[in-house]
Amino acid sequence: MSVTRVSTTPTWLLGRANARAQTLLAAAFEPFGLRPLQYRALAALEEHGELSQAELGRRLTMDRKDVSVAIDHLGERRLVQRRADPTDRRRAIVALTSEGRALLPRLHAALDAAQDAVVAPLTAREAADLTKLLAKLGIGAGEPGDTAG
Repeated sequence: MSVTRVSTTPTWLLGRANARAQTLLAAAFEPFGLRPLQYRALAALEEHGELSQAELGRRLTMDRKDVSVAIDHLGERRLVQRRADPTDRRRAIVALTSEGRALLPRLHAALDAAQDAVVAPLTAREAADLTKLLAKLGIGAGEPGDTAG
């Protein structure tokens, strides 16, 4: 039984839609042994080239520890390489490996399929309108770190 006062509010509906979207997104990356956050890191490195680990975290608006854990996992999978910055040995530089670059097209396709599944109940026009409305609601939409996943 739902509570009408709550279940018809934008915050409740957005939360429910987000939960569904996150479930679909996680399922899309699960066959690759990755999480959406790890995909975001790979996509950022593809788009911006090698970055310091701190800059990667800023671009993804991720906590320093979360970035480190994600990079550790991606490094174990040989999808990224971490090395000391030659100008500041305290700073780590992260770059895609050839394996990481080779995997990205399949990951992009998985992301696209998840996006299609999220908007499947909508017409193409409704999906486009929803995207515009969500961008309008999202303070800072289009800022670094607002990548999918």
